[in-house]
Amino acid sequence: MRVRRLRAGLRGWGGVGAMAVVCALALAFVLVLLPHTRAHGGPAQATGGVRTAQGVQARAGACEDSEVQNQSLAPSAAGGPTVAAIKARGYLSVGVDQNSYRWGYLNPNNASGALEGFDIDVAHRIAKDLLGDPDKVQFRAIPTNERIPAVRSGRVDMVVRTMTITCDRLGQVAFSAPYFLTGQQVLAPRTSAITGYDRSLAGKKVCSATGSTAYDHLSADKKDGTLPASTDISTTVPNQLDCLVRLQLGEVDAVVTDGALAASQAAQDPAVQLKGGTFTKEYYGVAMKLGADDLVRQVNRILDDYRKDGGWKASYDKWLSPTLGKDSPSATPPTPGYR
Repeated sequence: MRVRRLRAGLRGWGGVGAMAVVCALALAFVLVLLPHTRAHGGPAQATGGVRTAQGVQARAGACEDSEVQNQSLAPSAAGGPTVAAIKARGYLSVGVDQNSYRWGYLNPNNASGALEGFDIDVAHRIAKDLLGDPDKVQFRAIPTNERIPAVRSGRVDMVVRTMTITCDRLGQVAFSAPYFLTGQQVLAPRTSAITGYDRSLAGKKVCSATGSTAYDHLSADKKDGTLPASTDISTTVPNQLDCLVRLQLGEVDAVVTDGALAASQAAQDPAVQLKGGTFTKEYYGVAMKLGADDLVRQVNRILDDYRKDGGWKASYDKWLSPTLGKDSPSATPPTPGYR
C-alpha cells in the first residue's frame, strides 16, 4: 500500500526526478508479489512432476548462435505434469519487470495499480489460453540478474521479461519460440560525442545489467579488441533501468541494452537518445524450467495463435509503435522455427 500511495503522488513520468523515484521503489520491492486482478492464496509453488533430466530442449553444446531462435519444441495442446500442476493450483506464476516503460511497468497514472506493457499482454494471453481467464496470473517482480534463478528454483512458472534467447541460457532454462526481434544498441546523452557502438566509446564509462546479453557482448568485444581497451564496462546493476538513472546522474557516459528497451527509455527522458543502429540480432523468448516440455509446447501453441489472430500486432501498435515505429524490423512478429 505504501508503494501505491507514493506512486499516486506522481503525475506522469515527470522526467528524471519521477523516474528516479519509480526506480528506487522498484529496487525496494523486487521479488515481492505484485498487485493482480484476481487474488490467489499463497506464494508461487514449483511445478510438480517436472524431471529436469528428461528435458529434450537443445542444450548449449548443440547450439549455434545463428539458429538459437529455432531451438524450441513444436507447438502442442497436449497436457502433461507441469500444465496439470498449474491448472490444479488455479493460476499462472510469471516473473516480469515492473519498471520498463511500455514493456512491464507500474503506470503512476493508473489508479488500479495494474501492470501494463507488451510483456504483460503476453503473460495475460498465456493465462487466458491455458486457464480460461487472462487475470489468472500472479506477477512477481524479478530483477534482470534473477530471471534464470527464479525459473530454476520454481519461484515462478515462467519469465516474460524481455529475455533474449542465447545458447548459454538454453543450457539453464527452456525457451519458447521467439516472440520479439531486437538488437543491442547504445543510449547516451543527446549532447554526447558518442556515435554508437564504435571507437567513440574509448575512455567512456558504459553501464549494463548484470546477467544481460549486453554485458556479455561488452565483455567479449573488449577482450577481442572490438571495443577500445580504455572503455570502462565495470558498472553493472541488478535492474536494467538502473543504468538510465546512472546516466541521468552523470555517473556513466552511456548505456548498452536492447534497442527496444533503449527506445522506451529515450521516450521517458528527452535528454538522452539512441546512438547508432543495433549491432546484434536477438530474439526474446518466454523462459521456463528445463524438463517442462508440456508447458513449452503449450506456450508455443498460444504464441502461434497470438501471432495469427492479430493479438500480437494489436499489442505492438498500442505499446511499442510510438517508440519503435510502424515500419521497424521489430514491428512484425518473428517467424517461429522448431527443432
